[in-house]
Amino acid sequence: MTTVQGPGPAPGAMRVEDQADEARAVIADVVGSVEQVISGKPEAIRLALVALLAGGHLLIEDVPGVGKTMLAKALARSIDCSMHRIQFTPDLLPGDVTGVSVFDQRSSTFEFRPGAVFANIVLGDEINRASPKTQSALLEAMEEQQVTVDGRTHPLPQPFMVIATQNPVEMEGTYPLPEAQRDRFLLQISLGYPDRGAEVAMLDTHENHDPLAAIVPVTDAATLRQLRDVTRGIHASGAVKQYVVDVVSATRREPLLRLGASPRASVHLLQAAKALALMKGRDHVLPDDVQALAAPVLAHRILLSTEAHLDRRSAADVVAGVLARVPVP
Repeated sequence: MTTVQGPGPAPGAMRVEDQADEARAVIADVVGSVEQVISGKPEAIRLALVALLAGGHLLIEDVPGVGKTMLAKALARSIDCSMHRIQFTPDLLPGDVTGVSVFDQRSSTFEFRPGAVFANIVLGDEINRASPKTQSALLEAMEEQQVTVDGRTHPLPQPFMVIATQNPVEMEGTYPLPEAQRDRFLLQISLGYPDRGAEVAMLDTHENHDPLAAIVPVTDAATLRQLRDVTRGIHASGAVKQYVVDVVSATRREPLLRLGASPRASVHLLQAAKALALMKGRDHVLPDDVQALAAPVLAHRILLSTEAHLDRRSAADVVAGVLARVPVP
């Protein structure tokens, strides 16, 4: 298990370049672990690692059977930390997620019993099959890393990450995620169908055993916290920050959108760009990093206008059009 050295006694974080080799070694270990289960999807795995390093939450949306839950499980099992799975169903209650206060007759007091959200990594499987009321139980946890029940606030374990899967809203038995919840996911990815070679390899892999059983942790929670510190230390110039704001604010003026991206999207886009820069071995963010992540970070937050739907434009198409118009520093 590789460990990234923490900051020394000097004020501020260690120089990123002094930790880059160790950080990349950990990242490579996690990628290799996940690729044992998910083959032929390097871009999806790369984006999942971006969310992990940036300290954000990951939403995986696609049709059933393409490996959404497998990817989430493989990522979670690659890290030696606590993990809980929540199977979202129509009868799931908010208290099942956050926890409840139970009256103890012996002490005549209420005792808090934590829900499934109290873990380092929470796998929310088919999150849009639960009612909007239950979905909203995750809002405080995802934004503030805490849960409030009966007026008492309970901090969540650190690091904390939600990896949620969902089926497209056109599928039977689904509820659309509220805009406020979609905005709390750092990025959204899709897997898509594998190519012929990858699907044949999948048949070989799954023929005699469960590939998830072979995954062993390659890093731990403490190392992940250090990696996130290194990611935050990646330098972003004033010009790059202005570019991020220009891209995000341009979505609010886009006539093809009913709702543009929020200021939280600007924060998330910069965090994701820092993570991508680290994965590429740099200690600074380039506009290319912002452009590469604009669609995964922004597309799930925006709402298309009627005209965009009639023109068969996707959210990613609109984001690409915005990128083409915003001047690059």
